[in-house]
Amino acid sequence: MHKQTHTHVWKRIRDREAGKLHASHFANRIKWNRISQLQLSNHKDIVSPHKGAINSLQIDSTEGRYLLSAASDASVAVYDVQRPTVYEAGGVISKHSSIFVVDKQHQQAHKYAVSSAIWYPIDTGLFVTGSYDHHINVWDTNTTQVVVNFKMPGKVHRAAMSNLSTSHMLIAAATEDVQVRLCDIASGAFAHTLSGHRDGVMTVEWSNSSEWVLVTGGCDGAIRFWDIRRAGCFQVLDQSRTQLGRRPTILNHSMITKDSSTKLSAAQKKHANGSGSRQQLIGRVPSKGPMKQKLHPGMLSTQDRATAHYGAVTGLKATEDGMYLLSAGSDSRLRLWDVESGCDTLVNFETVRLQVNKPLQLATTQDSTLVFVPCMRSVKVCISFNILLLILTFKCKNAIRNTYISF
Repeated sequence: MHKQTHTHVWKRIRDREAGKLHASHFANRIKWNRISQLQLSNHKDIVSPHKGAINSLQIDSTEGRYLLSAASDASVAVYDVQRPTVYEAGGVISKHSSIFVVDKQHQQAHKYAVSSAIWYPIDTGLFVTGSYDHHINVWDTNTTQVVVNFKMPGKVHRAAMSNLSTSHMLIAAATEDVQVRLCDIASGAFAHTLSGHRDGVMTVEWSNSSEWVLVTGGCDGAIRFWDIRRAGCFQVLDQSRTQLGRRPTILNHSMITKDSSTKLSAAQKKHANGSGSRQQLIGRVPSKGPMKQKLHPGMLSTQDRATAHYGAVTGLKATEDGMYLLSAGSDSRLRLWDVESGCDTLVNFETVRLQVNKPLQLATTQDSTLVFVPCMRSVKVCISFNILLLILTFKCKNAIRNTYISF
């Protein structure tokens, strides 16, 4: 089998050299072969000290060495994934035990399940945990003591910090409350709140292209984009807006002439009478009617009530280049969104059985080719490029396992 695979690879290389195979098709086929043979590593085991389900995992972004985990038994642990604790099976299998564990025996530990645990983006000296006990704690890694504590209005579903930030130290918190709260580590107080969701907020994700842009997903099925320097969200994703193929051209407001603005206004009046086009490029909040909530100046009331999923939005993950956003919902759907246009790209992900009562932690490879989706007792691995879509399933055991992938 191994020899046969090498034969196919060399045949494609010869076809590529002869010009019979396009470069993109050659790369896609090589990726297909390598990913189809992807398996869990049997050489590295991370021994979990948790007695309950693991809700959150993150490796620090500074060294890529320390793994932070949080579990439903209210415990938090840190591991060194590069230096093993012991070798077994004649040095073949490396076992990694936790460096330290903060559980209920700790004086400042959480009382209930820890739903989210993240590293401070600058270094590993601090980490942040959010819990169902309505608290967000900022911990000193060296002393394992809480240095800052935030009391939230409900269960904390997810906490996030921006990896790009150079101007603020804000923790975005998604809770049972309809408002998203921004917690300032520097001052130990709430910076401000973001109002717009009509039900509890399940997940939050900072943009990978701007330190000021935050994306939130709620139990109302809405995905909202916020510029935290301004009031109101500036975009709500609509599952009925789709695109296939190239990105649609974005209307440049600076290029709209006086005549075109007049035509747009006329078109909007026609739509108000019931005989116009559904799409409105420029909207104004009506002066009459039951509209009470103040909207962003560039948003219509119909856009404000748009939904991205038929059910709660349980997971969000932005690609490394900031161009796309992956979302998961309690409707067991995965959707890939074009951030610039706000359209669903219609990537046909397989319908998967997802957790519906708590947020999901989606993960991608650095080039965003692979998407890892936790599905009950297994992990689905989705790969999509051009028209290629591959689904792999890894069965999960009690121990945490690392899978190393290289292209």
